[in-house]
Amino acid sequence: MLTTVQDCGRRGHQARGVPVSGAMDVYSHRLANLLVGNDESAATLEITLLGPQLEFDSHTRFALTGAAFTMMLDAKLIPMNESVEARPGSCLRFGDRMRGARAYLAVQGGIDVPIVLNSRSTHIVSAMGGYQGRALRAGDMLPFEKGSGSFNRGLTPLTLAGVRPLLTPGPLFLPDGGARLRVIPGEYGDLLAGKRYIISPQSNRMGYRLDGPSLSTGAREMLSSAVPTGTVQVPAGGQPILLMNDHATVGGYPIAATVITADLSLAGQLAPGDWIEFEPCSLDIADSAYREQERRFHGDAV
Repeated sequence: MLTTVQDCGRRGHQARGVPVSGAMDVYSHRLANLLVGNDESAATLEITLLGPQLEFDSHTRFALTGAAFTMMLDAKLIPMNESVEARPGSCLRFGDRMRGARAYLAVQGGIDVPIVLNSRSTHIVSAMGGYQGRALRAGDMLPFEKGSGSFNRGLTPLTLAGVRPLLTPGPLFLPDGGARLRVIPGEYGDLLAGKRYIISPQSNRMGYRLDGPSLSTGAREMLSSAVPTGTVQVPAGGQPILLMNDHATVGGYPIAATVITADLSLAGQLAPGDWIEFEPCSLDIADSAYREQERRFHGDAV
């Protein structure tokens, strides 16, 4: 079980070698916060593949987004992507996971752990941030701030007289066994065309090791340079690595491509055993996709 505290990331410190970290599926993280009236950057729990059992010690509201689980609050099945009331002593249990890899639990007010370098995100490798710099364990008690903001009960269209419909954002499309990710090709981007890769079990929040056709770059040893989340590196063995949120801030391997920002949350919902194909796109398409995603999230698109 891997459950950690995450927010939108520890940005602005990469020059000092500090990874961004943060929610692997930042779209679902933001959506969970929206549903309970939090600021989008409030800390949530990122729940990977297997859900914990959680007990509430006070009255609050919560929402779960991202990977599709069956969930029980006490003896009652409850929905995802909605605001749900919890009373003191209520117990939340996770059942089967149907699709996706990571779920996000937001509690009204946000998880209240210390801020480290402007973020509450957990970076396990350096034991930085989150709850004691580690994944949660049985018996941990997490404080949350008392929320006073309004919340959204569900994801429903709002229509105003004489005004076009305003849509609250729908949940992220969840992959079913794999996904096609749009990328900006790098110097070796043509090597990825038409190839399918499987995410190796030796994958984690630092990066996905990809099993599949070997890529030969013929490149000599390179000087390290800055690498963003979503970079597809090709080490000497030829098996690509897709860098994810906890990756090192610099790298010296040849770069085949970089996943566009609008598809990073989809990448964050992939699990070991899922397939990945890379689809080249232009900078203009990447920019338009990001802007459209943001418009839809904030309810400005039809």
